[in-house]
Amino acid sequence: MKSTSELTDFYYKELYPSLSELEKTRTHILSQLKWYGAMGAVAFVITAIWMGKNFGLLHPLMMGIVIGFAALTSMTYRFMIKGYAKDFKAHIITPLIGAIDPHLLYNPDFVISQHLLQRSNLFQRDIDRYSGNDYVKGSIDGVNLEFSDVHAEYQTKDSKGRTQWHTLFRGLFVVAEFNKHFKSRTVILPDLAEKTFGNLIGGWLQSKNASRDDVIQLDDPEFEKKFVVYGNDPIEARYILTHAMMKRIVQFQKKISYPLFVSFINNHIHIAIATQKDLFEPSIFTSLLDYKQAMEYVNTLNNTIGLVEELKLNEKLWSKE
Repeated sequence: MKSTSELTDFYYKELYPSLSELEKTRTHILSQLKWYGAMGAVAFVITAIWMGKNFGLLHPLMMGIVIGFAALTSMTYRFMIKGYAKDFKAHIITPLIGAIDPHLLYNPDFVISQHLLQRSNLFQRDIDRYSGNDYVKGSIDGVNLEFSDVHAEYQTKDSKGRTQWHTLFRGLFVVAEFNKHFKSRTVILPDLAEKTFGNLIGGWLQSKNASRDDVIQLDDPEFEKKFVVYGNDPIEARYILTHAMMKRIVQFQKKISYPLFVSFINNHIHIAIATQKDLFEPSIFTSLLDYKQAMEYVNTLNNTIGLVEELKLNEKLWSKE
């Protein structure tokens, strides 16, 4: 697999003609958005002054205008960048993935199966609405993997029976074959309890999580500070989570900086990275030629696909039986 520096060179050198054309499109769309925004703001101020004199700013009609103006602004923004985002994925993300490995398949409109997210046991709630995009599938060093951006939601009802939607998980979800046959389930979650309440109270709260399997204590202090492990077979969990594996998970967590969730179930590793955004959507407010922007795309792809190497999934440490 190519290094980050090689992919950065590819981004700027091989993709430069496409980047230049897309940059022209981006600046044109941005200027249009600014013009529409200025005109809309002027119209809104005039309306607000008129409403204030005649009805008062807190009149229900004024509230409706505010909501309508916000909705129209959002809809206009999405409409204007839709074509730009499609071209960006076709001319930048697709060849970038191909440069990492030509055998990887990319579909910007597809999403990884909801069944796999539910199978991961990382988020213990029914999913009522599921969407996503930027699906990648293939094999790296003989290890099958797939991933995509995911937005999983659940709904509740308030006291008046109105539906409210809540995000269960939004981010990058990765599934890869693991190099060990196992029958148990092992779930690794961010250790928010100990981080918030300390070792004593946090550990007690972890053990009282009735919806989870038993807490499994491990002997890696740095890993234990960052994660809590639940499982139904402590012996097999420790066999999977060797010192080397725990170290690699900690290193990967430091590299990505987002909350990390991992599970080992059904001979697969499931990895959820809670980015709270679509990672491969181009920003209309940042130049495509900006180094920081370029590195975000390059690093995201390289780190995700590099999981195979980071966690040594391609090293057949144990033979599958």
